[in-house]
Amino acid sequence: MSKRRIYDSIFGSEHLRRVRGKASVDVTVQVAMANKFHSGDSRIRSSLSIFIVSGLCLFFYILGAWQKSGIGRGDSIALKVTQTATNCNILPNLDFETHHVGEADESDSKIVTYKPCHARYTDYTPCHDQNRAMTFPRENMIYRERHCPPEGENLHCLIPAPQGYVTPFPWPKSRDYVPFANAPYKSLTVEKAIQNWVQYEGNVFRFPGGGTQFPQGADKYIDDLASVIPIADGTVRTALDTGCGVASWGAYLWKRNVIAMSFAPRDSHEAQVQFALERGVPAVIGVLGTIKMPYPSAAFDMAHCSRCLIPWGANDGLYMKEVDRVLRPGGYWVLSGPPINWKTNYVAWKRPKEELEEEQRKIEDIAKLLCWEKKSEHGEIAVWQKLKSSDSCRAAQENSGVETCQPEDADNVWYKKMEQCITATNTGDNSQDLKPFPERLYAIPPRIASGSISGVLVQTYEEDNKQWKKHVSAYRKINKLIDTGRYRNILDMNAGLGGFAAALHSPKSWVMNVVPTIAEKNTLGVIYERGLIGIYHDWCEAFSTYPRTYDLIHGDGVFSLYKDKCELEDILLEMDRILRPEGAVILRDEVDLIVKVKKMIGGMRWDAKLVDHEDGPLVPQKILVAVKQYWVGGNSTSGN
Repeated sequence: MSKRRIYDSIFGSEHLRRVRGKASVDVTVQVAMANKFHSGDSRIRSSLSIFIVSGLCLFFYILGAWQKSGIGRGDSIALKVTQTATNCNILPNLDFETHHVGEADESDSKIVTYKPCHARYTDYTPCHDQNRAMTFPRENMIYRERHCPPEGENLHCLIPAPQGYVTPFPWPKSRDYVPFANAPYKSLTVEKAIQNWVQYEGNVFRFPGGGTQFPQGADKYIDDLASVIPIADGTVRTALDTGCGVASWGAYLWKRNVIAMSFAPRDSHEAQVQFALERGVPAVIGVLGTIKMPYPSAAFDMAHCSRCLIPWGANDGLYMKEVDRVLRPGGYWVLSGPPINWKTNYVAWKRPKEELEEEQRKIEDIAKLLCWEKKSEHGEIAVWQKLKSSDSCRAAQENSGVETCQPEDADNVWYKKMEQCITATNTGDNSQDLKPFPERLYAIPPRIASGSISGVLVQTYEEDNKQWKKHVSAYRKINKLIDTGRYRNILDMNAGLGGFAAALHSPKSWVMNVVPTIAEKNTLGVIYERGLIGIYHDWCEAFSTYPRTYDLIHGDGVFSLYKDKCELEDILLEMDRILRPEGAVILRDEVDLIVKVKKMIGGMRWDAKLVDHEDGPLVPQKILVAVKQYWVGGNSTSGN
């Protein structure tokens, strides 16, 4: 082999190795550079992704806040649609009418128009109808008790106001004057003329404040009572007036911060309870007969009878035992008139002195048996005080053979017969724990403090008060007349713990707190412990009052409570009966029922409006506010 070929061979092989080595190095460098480039690119993309995601989060957060503020167009439309003051014409270019409809029975969707009842029903009281009453026995006043019509006999028409009816005078003028047209009955002006009950003067009745037992006026009579009973310091707040007449005693107690529940039967003294309510004094139609009074045990600070013609000593003191049931330990019982001071008055009363003497002896004996201590007898007025503890007279009770009532029966009173037993005094749950009024209004009631009402704790009570202050504040914004005195007589159809009445408390008005007999919890005792008044009632029946006796009716959850219990129509017609022309209604309930009620009252001559819950349109509970139109008997259309 030549040298050159050998050289070439050697050189070429070495050169090739160098070239390959260099190429390998270049490739390695390129790969390394590529890897470095791709690593940086990845970091850039990662940072960019984080930036984009963060930006999107910030964008949607701002968008959400913008929409929540109500500034967004979508929420703006939604809010406008839910506003009751609009006609839902936010988007007038949309056709909301359906053009493809089927056929169905529309009987349930039609508005029923209720016609006026005949003028003879102007003062109709369904459960105290005179004609029906006469079909019942007269002994023990059975015929004057509640006797409601059978379901098929309920009227399905609107009770008319009498011709010339006007809105009652505002309080306190209403205490002394009632328009004649509102209760056009003159019999009491003749029958009680010398007793200063009521006088007819032109187009009004005037009530001078007199009574059978207080010819010098109710004020002077109450002054005499106040010399024995602590009326001025708030100890006595709730009072019961049995056989009240025209309720002048309750009318004049009002300015002393005492609220009286007055009752009298609908009898030959035509319209006495009607006069009381026209005057702006709490009253119901009622009688002491055979049925327990519709009030809880230990409710009243004072009970009163001024020549009420109740035979207190009869039937082994049955009626005194019933008063004892509702009288709070430490409370007072006032009896004025026969037989008190019989030695002086038996000739004037035209009754045998032996009969009167025996009558008073029976009363005194029963009072001792009930642990009532006689505090005073002056003139024709006697005052007893119920002891706070019955320990001192328990032996006498046992020796007499009288039984003690079952504790669970003390507040179970609706259509229950009076019992010949004595209601036990619970010394740890009554008047000694009560604050004077008005502190009592928001103090913890003893029934709640002691846990007597299952499921109602102190915290529950306090939260309920806060809630009702909020509700009533909303009502005041809806109806600007609430605090003006325009509404004197107010009815709460489902009072609960009395939070509505407490939040509304004012010297210009009073509230009749109704606890339905089917309510889950019996809270009427709590209401009385707050210094308020009320009554048990079943809204499937008519209320024990005359037509047109309330200026404002409030109902919270009434229709939910009575759903499937009785016809909502009957409840609404009863509300119409007892509501005054141009009176107001505030109903709070679930939206489906409120909408149904609003439709029904469309045929009842009420002007109504649906309002959202104060917490906003998304709350399923709604508020219905309404005003009863002014119309009187003989008018086919409404008008002022």
